[in-house]
Amino acid sequence: MYHASEAAIVFFVKKYVNVERSGTPEMAMSEKIRNFAGIKYPPQKAFRLIMEVDKVLYISQEIAPYLPQNVMSGLCRDLPQGIQELGVEVRTFMPRYGAINKRRNQLHEVIRLSGLNIVIDDTDHPLIIKVATLQPSRMQVYFIDSDDYFQRHNSGALETQSLASENDERLMFFARGVLETVRKLRWPPVVIHCSGWISALVPLYIRKSYAKDPAFRNVKVVYSLFADEMESPLDARAVEKLRMDGFSAKDLAVISGGPVDTAALHRIAMQYSDGVVQAVADAPVEAVEAAKASGKPFMAFPSEEGYAAAYMDFYKNL
Repeated sequence: MYHASEAAIVFFVKKYVNVERSGTPEMAMSEKIRNFAGIKYPPQKAFRLIMEVDKVLYISQEIAPYLPQNVMSGLCRDLPQGIQELGVEVRTFMPRYGAINKRRNQLHEVIRLSGLNIVIDDTDHPLIIKVATLQPSRMQVYFIDSDDYFQRHNSGALETQSLASENDERLMFFARGVLETVRKLRWPPVVIHCSGWISALVPLYIRKSYAKDPAFRNVKVVYSLFADEMESPLDARAVEKLRMDGFSAKDLAVISGGPVDTAALHRIAMQYSDGVVQAVADAPVEAVEAAKASGKPFMAFPSEEGYAAAYMDFYKNL
């Protein structure tokens, strides 16, 4: 029997099967590949042969220069730019904190993406999407905005600090706001990379609430561990509010029965991610050890030289 090479399989699928990442069921696609090839690839491997890391979505807690330069904000700017320079299509999301100056940073609202009401704890919260272009790379940065959860601070601190009692709902709103916007963009990413504890609920929502959505059906999720921590745990009703959003007690087991602090958010983010990155040398030791013990792909703190290529290799091997 003829056995096609992997290159031939890729050519066949792209030319004759009209693959669309957002619409072709994985099992059906891999069956077509195996029938052509005369080999018995497992469905996951057969499908991954045609998957190129050509679209990466970054969901970040902070990005410079919209917020002051620090380890996280600098990396969350430089990494997407580095990946984009490798020929990958990149889009980035972050919260629209009140500290971000709209005029100075040339933010403007995207009307076609705004207007959705997100229900949290039985209350509607309008979603506003703003966008800016980061120069000189011309990388688009989307901002999740809300009159209820952002722009309401009374000091130089971010809302996650000055209004910390609302962080549970703020995290839920941010996660759902990003994913709903990606759906509207009709831009299905191959990899979603989450950085910072404010993005920690995104993997949970992808795997449980959006698991059957064509935009996220085959996506790989990466979570980066940073040293930054919340000043206080989430509201005591955080788990209850997540249950009201459709999650089961089993889904939330790793954050139940105790305070939902930064360590708990790391646990649930890693549980629903496909890979974990130690983004900084001083990432929490407990979380790093848990990531190593999980059996999932793990990348230790990479050297500063050539780190974009190291991340790209990590994405390709998820």
